[in-house]
Amino acid sequence: MKKYLFVALLAVASIAVYAQPRAVGVNLGPWSSISYQHGFGNANMLDVAGNIILPINSGLGVGGHVTYDWIDPFGASVPWNEKGEWHWYMGVGGSGGFVFPTNNTNGWWYAGVAGHIGIEYDFWFPFQLSLDWRPSIGLANSNGGNIGFNLPGLWGGIQLGVRYKF
Repeated sequence: MKKYLFVALLAVASIAVYAQPRAVGVNLGPWSSISYQHGFGNANMLDVAGNIILPINSGLGVGGHVTYDWIDPFGASVPWNEKGEWHWYMGVGGSGGFVFPTNNTNGWWYAGVAGHIGIEYDFWFPFQLSLDWRPSIGLANSNGGNIGFNLPGLWGGIQLGVRYKF
């Protein structure tokens, strides 16, 4: 009886993993980050990225993005699928972060709405490469304590994503 229960639980777990694909890895670029993606079926995913901010002459900071992404939105898929699969995605969410004070600067923070657009290639083995852009529009507290527009958030840069899928 224990064998049958174990086999049944293993079957349910494997179906759940297949129905809810996940990926973990890094995004390499101007604001490099650790990335986690959690799929909701084949059409949607939650993308969570935590990054270390190294602005020039401004100290060290931490930040992050959380976006809800639509995979192949509008029914438009990438037609070239040789061995793996190409997908494009776009989404919206939030971002925020804090840069710690240093000897020559005050600390500052930012918060706002984040966008996410990119293209990814899912290999036939559990590996994924992507190119994506995460602009952020919102407020920032600059060195003088003045609140203004988060201009660096608009050019977060195109990042190369390298992820392991499970």
